[in-house]
Amino acid sequence: MLRILGESATLCDRLTRREWLRIGGIGLGGLTLERLLQLRAAASETSSAGPARAVIVLFNTGGMPQHETWDPKPDAPAEVRGDFGTIATRTPGLRVGELMPKTAELTERIAVVRSMVTGDNAHSTSGYQMLTGVPHVPLNRENAGPGKPNDWPSYNALVRALRPPRGGLPSSIALPRRLANNNGQDPWPGTDAGFLGRALDPWLLECDPSAEDFAVPGAAFPDGLSPLRFDRRRSLLSQLNQHLDHLQRSAAVEQLDPYKQQALELLAGGQARQAFDLRQEPDTLRDQYGRTKYGQTVLLARRLVESGVSLVQVHWASADKSKPNGGGWDTHEKHSESLKGWLMPVMDQVYSTLLTDLEQRGLLDQTLVCWVAEFGHTPRLNRRAGRDHWGRVFSIALAGGGIRGGVVLGQTDRLAGEPLSDAVRPADYLATVFHCLGYAPETLVHDPQGRPLPISRGQVLEPLLA
Repeated sequence: MLRILGESATLCDRLTRREWLRIGGIGLGGLTLERLLQLRAAASETSSAGPARAVIVLFNTGGMPQHETWDPKPDAPAEVRGDFGTIATRTPGLRVGELMPKTAELTERIAVVRSMVTGDNAHSTSGYQMLTGVPHVPLNRENAGPGKPNDWPSYNALVRALRPPRGGLPSSIALPRRLANNNGQDPWPGTDAGFLGRALDPWLLECDPSAEDFAVPGAAFPDGLSPLRFDRRRSLLSQLNQHLDHLQRSAAVEQLDPYKQQALELLAGGQARQAFDLRQEPDTLRDQYGRTKYGQTVLLARRLVESGVSLVQVHWASADKSKPNGGGWDTHEKHSESLKGWLMPVMDQVYSTLLTDLEQRGLLDQTLVCWVAEFGHTPRLNRRAGRDHWGRVFSIALAGGGIRGGVVLGQTDRLAGEPLSDAVRPADYLATVFHCLGYAPETLVHDPQGRPLPISRGQVLEPLLA
């Protein structure tokens, strides 16, 4: 809530100047105007001409198993290859896990990286590296929290620094839940703006787009605020602007105006609010994505990039305590049961539908889609028929804007446990993402002290580029 310190001068309608300004801080549910929409005034859009207008990141929290997806080892011992076979794809010579039949039909649009390396086996610290491109100090520190010395900004925050909001929406959004351990109690480092400051924190929406009553998260009218009262507040804001025309306004007040307008647009309608209205989509398409929380969140991500959001990061949404491993990808036990029962069927359906949907709309060449996680899984199954954390090598996939499909980069050993060639670091992956958006790795952002810093210290993965 904006508060102006100093003398409480009464205006002609008996409201103090402070009261007028507090009217402008209409709360959006549990998220305030400043928290959602404020961008630092010094941040400006850098000219970019990359092939990708936007990026959708499917961040599969818990770790994606390379053996059952992009890097199967059918000739390895049973405790390594697992319980599933392989299938051919549209790419000659490329075979993937048998639980990916729909994705296998689309590999001519997909570039696979089999040699991603973080060297870190902890969710939060390996995740920090995948979100920032910078190794955590120290490695392998589970339940690590944000803060110095591990306060490099996430790529979500860097996008906010590089690109201003459009159409009443911020340039970067993460949803539908936090990246955190212990069911959301401990946020990971690298999920915020770090040393760039809170004003550039990614906009996090905790929501369930599959719910029947789903609406703009945080933008419903607060209790006690009727549409009539809302209209009256808008009228007061209009009067406030007139009153302040003849006042010498501080920089903070000047910066507030566009953010205030964005908040009002979410409440009153317009392009931003419509982006969240999944009822505008045909039922057949919603069914193709699947009526799960994850499926409808990915559909919402597509709508958000259509509405001008530059980067949408979708976190794996399952949190079902009745299932092994809480229904997620952290499959320390009953690995095969989890993959076949609910993980891979949903992932294969949602990922393939997203790529097909974007292509049919003419958007795939303008939208980079990233299938990633914080790490992979161990080469050998453990005693609980599960796979544990493994950051020494794992697979990711890129498709769409600026990426050449039908490409496989990197090779692993016979156990898919170590890279044999073309080891790729998270900094290289993120440098490639920024390249596709039109920003060279040496593009500079400035911290609050004005010091210039490059957005990435990685190398663009040239073999993946179209």
